[in-house]
Amino acid sequence: MTKPILVKNTKEMITYLDFPECIKLADLGCSSGQNTFMVMSDIVNTINALCEERNKNPPEIDCCLNDLPGNDFNTTFKFITFFKDMLTSKIPCFVSGVPGSFYTRLFPRKSLHFIHSNYSLHYLSKVPDGLDKNKTSVYITGSSPIIEHKTYLNQFQKDFTTFLRMRSEEMVSSGRMVLTLIGRKTLDDPLYRDCCHFWTLLSQSLSDLVFEGLVSASKVNSFNVPFYDPNEEEMREIIRNEGSFMINDLETHVFDLGDSNEDHGVQSDRGKAGEKEAKCIRAVTETMLIAHFGDSINMDTLFEKYANHVSQHANCRNKTSVSLVVSLIRK
Repeated sequence: MTKPILVKNTKEMITYLDFPECIKLADLGCSSGQNTFMVMSDIVNTINALCEERNKNPPEIDCCLNDLPGNDFNTTFKFITFFKDMLTSKIPCFVSGVPGSFYTRLFPRKSLHFIHSNYSLHYLSKVPDGLDKNKTSVYITGSSPIIEHKTYLNQFQKDFTTFLRMRSEEMVSSGRMVLTLIGRKTLDDPLYRDCCHFWTLLSQSLSDLVFEGLVSASKVNSFNVPFYDPNEEEMREIIRNEGSFMINDLETHVFDLGDSNEDHGVQSDRGKAGEKEAKCIRAVTETMLIAHFGDSINMDTLFEKYANHVSQHANCRNKTSVSLVVSLIRK
């Protein structure tokens, strides 16, 4: 979904900057797998193809991979050979790790030409202050008080504004950003999260463990996720108010997190779809869960419950997850 926007903005960036001798790229929230190199190879190969087409010398490329200091950068760097194998030319590429929060400054002023971030910016810098601690849902639901949405939205506005301000200092004029994050489509009801929203399913799974006496209710009630899923209008307003960037593209895509729409009602297929979604959600939540619950919770049991909720819920066969893809130009 994002590759056409990524390729288009890469071409526009290098053309508008008149094929500089060195291009500095950054992937913010790179994690510890090989996905970051798949994106970097797309960008590098696009630059190389355009240089060949325009009869230009290819630039040297500095690939900066960012995540929090606790990220397993050693595992990431083991995939550098995988990265080099994906490149279509011997274009000089230099890879480095940049530990730190992207809600702070990470790079020297006016040094970055292109920034990519994939499924990271929906995570807030912290759980918003003032949330009700006596509830069984880890996030907003349709029955939440409206103040809860406002609390989460205010935190996202602060964090995303900070993110844009930090990047505006680090980017060259006419540099590009391509950002993908979890969002939502609804405009009229800010509380709407359907029954198969992944945080709703996680809340139900945690409640199952409480009911079976496997984890304390107080521990579950005090767990809230540092997350917000904006809609297009909320994104546009924050970008406009911060003022450093112009929106080049802004698209909404609906997708099926566990590929559960691929089945046709066969229970075994639905079970596999539930397992796939549970593995996906476990990959991105386990660190948070361990930090809060410690040894008091069995992750295998929790995500078995999660997979079962997906497989038993007919509505989970529909495409309910939303991605926002936005490309920005530094003014």
